[in-house]
Amino acid sequence: MAKSKKVIVLGGTGFVGRSLVHALSAADHRVDVLSRNRELQRELGVFPDVRIYSTDVYDVNALTERFKGADVVINLVGVLQNNGFGGADFERAHVTLTETVIAAMRQAGVKRLLQMSSLRAGEGDSHYLRSRGQAQEKVRTSGLDWTLFAPSVIFGPGDGLFCRFAPLLKIAPVLPLARASAKFQPVYVKDVAAAFIAALGRADSVGKIYPLVGPKTYTLAELVRYTALVLGVKRLVLPLPNVLGRLQGLIFDPLPAGLKPFSSDNFKSLALDSVSDRNGLTELGIQATPLELIVPDYIGAGDHQRQLDSYRGQR
Repeated sequence: MAKSKKVIVLGGTGFVGRSLVHALSAADHRVDVLSRNRELQRELGVFPDVRIYSTDVYDVNALTERFKGADVVINLVGVLQNNGFGGADFERAHVTLTETVIAAMRQAGVKRLLQMSSLRAGEGDSHYLRSRGQAQEKVRTSGLDWTLFAPSVIFGPGDGLFCRFAPLLKIAPVLPLARASAKFQPVYVKDVAAAFIAALGRADSVGKIYPLVGPKTYTLAELVRYTALVLGVKRLVLPLPNVLGRLQGLIFDPLPAGLKPFSSDNFKSLALDSVSDRNGLTELGIQATPLELIVPDYIGAGDHQRQLDSYRGQR
């Protein structure tokens, strides 16, 4: 049995974070989750050996105090949208925070860092991928015992993929779709959490970047049509030419990050397929979960088993 570790998690209250904190607790690790407001995150406190602290994660001194005595720091913090135009929010969440984490780890004497990144980090001209790449480079040159994880789009209850398109498909007879041919290898959130747990117990994971991908490749249009199938609705998915897709992003750019369904930066990110020939799940001894086994359970409406079985047979 692996030795229990004291693990500090940044971003532990997010989509991936909740699954990872659960997995860490189940593996008998002692977990400190750093959050802006612990009073809003009490549900995580039901897990054994999980404590939640209100902490300004951009304050290097506050982080240093929290890191003291820890064995491992896990940084899951990331944003997919920027407020307004430009890339300031991406820069702050990915690059500035990574610099702060590294500085605090050095001051606290903690060597082991596991950090979330993204497939295609550092490529293309989107602020999101550029800032992810800059953060990766900060980690790689930190002198710490680091491991990086680079997932494709992550699915699971509360995700930003199926749970984002499902409400739109319920009300819209036609869904205009930018970058409809963009490719993904969706990976299950619990598989991502399992990858972190596996790497935590392996000395040979130090200094490695693990691409995390699911067992199949889909276009964005295929994923949206599958969502409609699971919902049991007939919808027209209308691929947009790039000029209209770019315009769609520009229209939504002025909205606050939490209200943007799409942005110019998303449009730029989707120019690069989120796929990989390597699969870090396999390298870590984890079998990737097909989305067809999971998605109907959290967005399904009614009994569409026959249609789903037919769809699976066509893949």
